[in-house]
Amino acid sequence: MAADPSEKSEPRGFLTSAKSSLKWLYPGMRVKRWLLLVPVGLAFVILGVGILTNLRTFDYMAYLDDLARQAFLRFGIILSLPKVYVPVSLACMAFGLLLIFIAINQIVGSITQAVGTVNKGRLADVVFEKRYLAQGYRIVTIGGGTGLSTLLRGIKNYTSNIVAIVTVTDDGGSSGSLHRQFGMLPPGDIRNCLVALADSETLMTELLQYRFSGAVASDTSLEGHSFGNLLLAAMTNVTGDFEQAIKETSRVLAIRGLVLPSTVQNVSLMAEMDNGEVVEGETSILSSPHGIRSVYLNPADVRPMDETLEAIRKADAILIGPGSIYTSIVPNLLVHGVPEALAASKALKVYICNVMTQPGETDGYTVCDHIRAIARHADVRLFDYVLMNDEIPSEELLERYRQEGSDCVMPDPDAVRRMGYHPVVAGLISQTRVVRHDPDKLASALTRLVFDRGGLRT
Repeated sequence: MAADPSEKSEPRGFLTSAKSSLKWLYPGMRVKRWLLLVPVGLAFVILGVGILTNLRTFDYMAYLDDLARQAFLRFGIILSLPKVYVPVSLACMAFGLLLIFIAINQIVGSITQAVGTVNKGRLADVVFEKRYLAQGYRIVTIGGGTGLSTLLRGIKNYTSNIVAIVTVTDDGGSSGSLHRQFGMLPPGDIRNCLVALADSETLMTELLQYRFSGAVASDTSLEGHSFGNLLLAAMTNVTGDFEQAIKETSRVLAIRGLVLPSTVQNVSLMAEMDNGEVVEGETSILSSPHGIRSVYLNPADVRPMDETLEAIRKADAILIGPGSIYTSIVPNLLVHGVPEALAASKALKVYICNVMTQPGETDGYTVCDHIRAIARHADVRLFDYVLMNDEIPSEELLERYRQEGSDCVMPDPDAVRRMGYHPVVAGLISQTRVVRHDPDKLASALTRLVFDRGGLRT
């Protein structure tokens, strides 16, 4: 007769739960002090009972002691010998503490089951993870688009002390439509960062990224909108403030970190093209047949939030990029006060170079060209390290990208070093249907650099 699979899974589940429960004893959990308080409390309870019974309790203890000695004598064990009673007493105390620990664990599990959403078996894992991440380095990231959300998706596994500063100049698609209709800041890049930092189930992430299209949105104004953008729009109307809407949505998603717009003022992106033409709006800039000479904001005197400058001041590391140079990175650096705060910061400052060029924006750009494009828009030095990818995509993927006018940004550490920066080279890409930074590889390389500024090929 075949064995019931459930019979095998029970011991394994018990061992997994027991192993997880041991994390209550790990450093930083802030639980051990309370566990140690239990036997102290029990000692006082015993003392109180003894006093209440005119200390006859200790007579009963002496009686139990004689009973135990007689019981052990039947097996030839003499409790008066130190080599016998020391291990026996330690074993008894350990067993008693184990019973107390099991009882507390079961109580916590019962409470969790009644009022919480975390599985009892994972409660210690969740607490340990949050405590561990809360002690991580203070990281500030600057950018927008897919690049920034990719970075956040990896970094959140190492620290929850993250502040993402996000560009708000997107005027296309759902974001542009909501901006024009409600006068709110474009929510698209903000939404992507919130989703990337979310500590929620996959279903919630999919819900926020869900985009109405086809039969679902036919003959309605929902066509092309993502649910996450609509949620931020609704939250803005409820709270009356876009900044507060982000904070409330962050609480709903239980994100690891903080997402801040680079400015809360309405602003549009302007560009001077190679032919001297001035173009307004991110969508128009990217669709222009001419190359970009420089970009600027309209109005030009927008200010950052106080929280942004405070985060930069307190940061242990500041990560700029990856992302589109002219539409995701530079717009953040054009906000008054941000470049100066970056220059004054004592944090480790790293620019993460794109792995592929972008048609119409960075055609033929090398790593040094990316650095020069940023430097042209700032009067101060913004970073010290440049992180570059040296992993080559498959020939099939490369050919597809080349047909669309894009190519690899090859690492050139010597040229970067001659510019006065510290080059850092590592394999950073994932190869699926697209070529982009791999969140885990990128986060691993950056944390090694932040922790010891070594371990990579420089």
